[in-house]
Amino acid sequence: MRAEPTAPDPAIVQRTLDNGLQVIVWPDHDIPNVALYTFYRVGGRNEYPGITGIAHYFEHMMFNGTSRRPPGSFDREMEAAGGSNNAYTSNDLTVYQDWFPATALETVFDLEADRMAHLDFDPKVVESERGVVYSERRTRVDNDNFGSLLEQLTATAYVAHPYQFPVIGWPSDIERWTIDQLREFYRTYYAPNNAVMVVAGAVDPERVFELAERHFGSIPAQPAPRPVTTVEPEQQGERRVEVRRTAQVPILAMAYHATAAADPDTPAIELLTAVLGDGRSSRLHQGLVEKGHAVRAGAFFRPGFDPSLLMVYAVAPPGSEVGRLEALLDVELTRIVREGVSEEELEKARNQALASFWSDQATISGKAHALGRYQVFHGDYRKLFEAPQRYAAVSTADLRRVAARVLRRENRTVGTLLPATP
Repeated sequence: MRAEPTAPDPAIVQRTLDNGLQVIVWPDHDIPNVALYTFYRVGGRNEYPGITGIAHYFEHMMFNGTSRRPPGSFDREMEAAGGSNNAYTSNDLTVYQDWFPATALETVFDLEADRMAHLDFDPKVVESERGVVYSERRTRVDNDNFGSLLEQLTATAYVAHPYQFPVIGWPSDIERWTIDQLREFYRTYYAPNNAVMVVAGAVDPERVFELAERHFGSIPAQPAPRPVTTVEPEQQGERRVEVRRTAQVPILAMAYHATAAADPDTPAIELLTAVLGDGRSSRLHQGLVEKGHAVRAGAFFRPGFDPSLLMVYAVAPPGSEVGRLEALLDVELTRIVREGVSEEELEKARNQALASFWSDQATISGKAHALGRYQVFHGDYRKLFEAPQRYAAVSTADLRRVAARVLRRENRTVGTLLPATP
């Protein structure tokens, strides 16, 4: 185990086990609880046709038994110790979240190490979870108009990069993953050298490192996963996709190629997104919703390892024409490119970003999540503490510059969902 350089907050300590597992500890004794987040560097980005959705599938499988424990034991033991858990999968990561009393620390370490090293692939459990995932896909995509549109929009916006694949997977792939494919994926990506563990709460760092060595130290490292080297080529012109479904109202969405998490322009993109779509005073709400042209409008941007999409959307009122809504949305986007934003708008967006930043640091769960995301996306959790300065450095000129670079017609894909005609 090797120590790492000190953090801006000297209470935070990081060490790396000989097998490559990175362990970061942020002591916080305000309450006698602990948040333990395990970040695996695997998501939809690491998939290819034939195994799409497999990373999300493991989010479910990792709760379903090991060679040491039958299915259901993870939750039962966690709850018996007074804890709870959850997990999520994105394009880039799969993150397992545990919240528990400090007295349960060793129990949780044992549980997490067990499923990292000894996951079972009982055929009955594999098929049962396959059905659960397929049901989730039906709920989130097949039976959800906005989800269906975003899936088709993303698949059209990317022509080369694996961000084009839905994290939940294409139906035919969900139906056909084999146990051999599952075993290989698990062996490759659920390895200590592909993980970052963050422990925040009422803990002693030396005790955490002792438990990490005891429970995880003997788990062997695996060969580094195949790197994702595909770079999405620059888009050469507007693309369009139309979805027709049973629906009461049309939906319009636009996807613009933007930046990766570690890009220096990402803070400006985040603030631009807030100006466009965050809250009732945002440009899209004021220009579309308040004037009755849309019932809902907004924007979102979720940066990852590689350049992500800045999404803007609007839901049309019943009986309205989506073409008119698109023209009005274009007016708002063109105006922000030509005129920029006011100092007041920038200050509001910056205050929103800082409020979110500091509210995250107010809880042990927020601390664990923030440290882990900066460690994996920026290569160093210490950069978390530079975020306020990065937001403060963004100017109105920066926002106008990134708007002009990103919000170009030739850089976008337009998706419309239209009610199907009887």
